[in-house]
Amino acid sequence: MKRVCVFCGSNPGGNPAYAEAARQLGRAIADRGLGLVYGGGHVGLMGIVADAAMRQGAEVIGIIPETLMRREVGHGAITDLRVVGTMHERKAMMADLSDGFVVLPGGIGTLEEAVEAFTWTQLGIHDKGLVFLDTEGYWQRMGAVFDHMVEEGFLHQKHRAMVRFERAPAAALDVLAGFSPVAVDKWAAPSAR
Repeated sequence: MKRVCVFCGSNPGGNPAYAEAARQLGRAIADRGLGLVYGGGHVGLMGIVADAAMRQGAEVIGIIPETLMRREVGHGAITDLRVVGTMHERKAMMADLSDGFVVLPGGIGTLEEAVEAFTWTQLGIHDKGLVFLDTEGYWQRMGAVFDHMVEEGFLHQKHRAMVRFERAPAAALDVLAGFSPVAVDKWAAPSAR
């Protein structure tokens, strides 16, 4: 593993523990000699995780669409800031440049990025792990939604098991380092008409 992609909010959130988790994750990535790939902003948890990783000497690559450059205030002090045309390009580049994903607290955009990464692993488009950093139980309900999908027959348990929820940055990085995807022989059941 060379680089970790972090999905996170462009706001800091209402609980100071979220910002502290972002700092700890940025430092943990750098301390392991890994690079950080993220959304390229200087605001919210994005800026916090990037600044923490940079201060510890990590390579930090930010990818931001032109339309968000002003709103998310593109981070000018990171190793490499790449401006792309669309959100689709952003997500594809983030996935291409990284070897796994950690999800800090965030909003709809963060959730959408994480679920797409999970889908790509499930379909065998890539073989990268996904870990939700469950700071203060922020993602607990998301885990319950995935469990509900399994109970209702929309998600196989073997695929649900590929996504982990951890409380500590070090544990999240350990999970990514040891991630092994489930063989995708048949991810969908035949239609019951």
